Amino acid sequence: MSSTMSRRYARPARPRRHLWTALLAALLMVLGLTSTAAFGRPLPVDEPIAAAQVLTWTADNDIDSYASAPQTAVAGATTIVFENSEATGNTTGMPHTLTFDVSDPEYNNDVSLNILANPFDDQGGRHTAEVTLTPGRYRYHCTIPGHGQMQGVLVVTEGTGDDTTAPETSAEVSGSQNADGAYVGSATVAVGATDPGGSGVERVEYAIGDGGAWQPYTTPVVVDQVGSHKVRYRAVDKAGNTAAEKSVEFTVVAPPTDDTAPPETSATVTGEQSAEGDYVAMATVTVSASDTGSGVNTIEYAIGDDGAWQPYTAPVMVHEVGAHVVRYRATDKAGNVSDAKNVAFTVVAPPVEDTTPPVTGATVEGERNSSGAYIKSAKVTVSATDEHGGSGVAAVEYSLDGGPYLAYTAPVVVDRVGAHSVAYRASDKAGNTAEARTVSFTVAAGGGVPAPACAEWDERLTVIVGTVDSGVPNRLTNNRCRINELIEDEKEWTSQQLFLKHVREVTEKLLKEGVIDQRELEAIRKAARQSGIGTPGQTEGYRSILDGTEESFARWQHVGGGSFGLNADGSITSGTSRGGLGMLWFPERKYGDFSLRLQWRDDAPGTANTNGGVFVRFPYVHDHPEESRPEWVAIKYGHEVQVHDRPDGDMYKTGSIYGFDRVGLAGAGVTEKGTWNDYEIRVVDQHYSVYRNGVLINEFDNTGGQEFYPARSDDPGTDGRRFASGYIGLQVHGTTDVVSYRDIRIMEL
Repeated sequence: MSSTMSRRYARPARPRRHLWTALLAALLMVLGLTSTAAFGRPLPVDEPIAAAQVLTWTADNDIDSYASAPQTAVAGATTIVFENSEATGNTTGMPHTLTFDVSDPEYNNDVSLNILANPFDDQGGRHTAEVTLTPGRYRYHCTIPGHGQMQGVLVVTEGTGDDTTAPETSAEVSGSQNADGAYVGSATVAVGATDPGGSGVERVEYAIGDGGAWQPYTTPVVVDQVGSHKVRYRAVDKAGNTAAEKSVEFTVVAPPTDDTAPPETSATVTGEQSAEGDYVAMATVTVSASDTGSGVNTIEYAIGDDGAWQPYTAPVMVHEVGAHVVRYRATDKAGNVSDAKNVAFTVVAPPVEDTTPPVTGATVEGERNSSGAYIKSAKVTVSATDEHGGSGVAAVEYSLDGGPYLAYTAPVVVDRVGAHSVAYRASDKAGNTAEARTVSFTVAAGGGVPAPACAEWDERLTVIVGTVDSGVPNRLTNNRCRINELIEDEKEWTSQQLFLKHVREVTEKLLKEGVIDQRELEAIRKAARQSGIGTPGQTEGYRSILDGTEESFARWQHVGGGSFGLNADGSITSGTSRGGLGMLWFPERKYGDFSLRLQWRDDAPGTANTNGGVFVRFPYVHDHPEESRPEWVAIKYGHEVQVHDRPDGDMYKTGSIYGFDRVGLAGAGVTEKGTWNDYEIRVVDQHYSVYRNGVLINEFDNTGGQEFYPARSDDPGTDGRRFASGYIGLQVHGTTDVVSYRDIRIMEL
C-alpha cells in the first residue's frame, strides 16, 4: 500500500500475536487468495520428503525483499519451504506471506500457493507445501496490504534429473609481461565455464586472494595493484552442481618510472560529538591518498602507537571507549612509502538513556463566584520539569477544548462563557512525552464575555490574503478575533472589486480602533490586490497550505518513519534521506467538505515501484485512544487516495481509495515518470471524486464496506463510515518510492 509500516516495527506484545494471525488470515480469505496450501503443512520429522527438490524462501524485518529466495528450479515435484522466524532475522513479529501470482497470463498459473507465516504462529514461522512445477516462469509476491513490492520471478527449466556433472572451468591471464613473466602495470583474468551435464551454467564466481569473498563474475577481472596475486574461480550449474575451485597466480609490477616522490595522505575523523568534542559511542576514520607519479598502490593503517599495519580498504570504525591514535601511510607503484601520519581522538560512552518523561502541572487562577465558576476569565499556567530524566524539557503544549495541541509560551487566558478543559503535556530532549493531563473549569455567564463572531479560525503568525503574505502580525482585535479571521479570503467572490471593498471596510475599522497603523493598512490592501481573488480565471476560495517557502513547509509536521525534504524549486520530495512508512500532515485545522488541489510527480529512480498517497479526513494523530503509532491513525481511521502508476506491484493504482475502492490501469492508464500531474480530491459528505489532469478517474461513495481495516469503535454512526471531517496528510513510503509534491491548496465547500 501505500500504507506499509516502516522498515523497523515495534515488536508486538505476545498476547496480540494471535490477533495478527487472525486478522491477516481473514484478509487473505476476503481477497480470495487462500488455497489448499494457504498456510502450509508441517512435515513430521519421521516423514520423508517426497519431492525431487526443496526450494526455500526466508523473510526478516525487511519489507522490500525476502531475506533469501531461489531464482531457478527444475520442473517436477517440489517442496516449498517458507520461513519467517526469529532464526531468519525477524525480530519484530511482522507477518509475511509467500504468494504465487495466478492472474498474469505472461507467467505460469498452475500453482495456487499462499503461505502466511509469522514468528509467533504455531509453526514458529516455518511452513511447507508440496507442489508440482512446470517449465516456464512463476511470479511470486507478498500479499499483505502495501507489500506488493516484495516480489520476484522463479525460472523453471526442464529437469532430466540425471545432471550430476559439475561445470568445467578455465581461466586465462593476459597483459604485457616483462622478461621475468611478471605483468607490467596490470593483469586481466578471463574466466570461462561450460556445462557438459546439460542443465546449463547458472553462475560463475571469483575471489581475490585466499580469504577474499566470492563475487559474481560478469566481465574479465583487472588487477592493477603491484604485488603477487591469486584469483580463485568456480561455477555452478542449474542442477546445483558446483565445480571444484581452481586458481591462477601471477605477479604485477610497476611500469618503469622515475617517480621518487611518495604519495600525499590525509585523514578525517567523523561521528557524533559531545560538547567537549569527544566522539560518542564511535568514531570513523577515513584515509585518502593521491600520487601524481606512478599512482597509489596500497594504503595502510594501524591503531595505537604499537599496532600492526593493516591494509586499508574501508573507513575504520573505532568503538572502544578511551583515547586513540590511528596511524596511516601509503605506498605508490614505484615503491615510495609516505611518512606515517596520525589522527588522535577520544571515544566516550553514550549518555545514560533518558526514558522518563517530564513531570507536568497546571494551575487555574482568576476571580470566582460562589459556585466556583470564574468571572470574566480564567488564566491557566502550565509547568514542566525533567529532573528525573535529565535530558531537559524540550517543548510544552496545550489543547483548548479538544482542539489541536499548540506550543505553550505564556499562560492561556480563557474568557469565553461556558465549560472548558485545557489538556497539557510536555516532551523532553530525549523524545519522551508525558501523558496528557487535563484541568476543567467554567467561565460564568454573568460576568463573562460572549464567544467572538469570527468568520473563520486562523492563528497564523502574519496576515496572509489568499497566498500573499502581507507581513503584518496576525494580532487579536478588539472583538477577540484575529485579523485574518475577519478577512474572508476563503469565500467565493464574484469580482475582485467586491473583495477589495470588503478588505477596505475591515482595514478602515481596524485602523480606527488602533489595531493597525496606516503602513499596515496599506500592506494588507496591497496583499489583497496581489492575491487576485475575484479576478476572472482565479480559483476563488483556495487557500495555499504549502507554497514552496520554508515558512510554509515548517507549518507541516512529520510522524513515523521516512522523511520529506524541501527542494530549491519549492517542491517537496519523499524518501530523500531515509526510508520507512511515515506521514507529513497539516495540523493547523480540520476540513469537512473540501476540494484539495496539488501537483505530484513520480521521481522514483530507474524503474523502481513508486508508491505514495494523500491522506484525508483522519483524526488528530497524537494520543489517539486506540492507536499508539501516529502514522497509523491516518491509515486506519481516514482515507488514502493512492498515487501508484506501475503496471506491477500493488493492486491499488492512482485514484484508488485504498482498502475501499480499487482503480486499475485499464481505466486510469499509466502516468509518465518525471512529469508533473494535477490532482484534485473533492469530498462532499461521503462522496469522493478524484481528478487527474482534469479527468475524473474515480468516484466513490463511502457506505462502510472496506477490504482491510474494520470499522472502529469511534467511527461515526453504526454503518462503518469514516469521519465526516479530519486532517490532510502526505504519505512517505520508502527510499525508492520517491514522489514529489508542490502547490498544495484547499477550499472548504
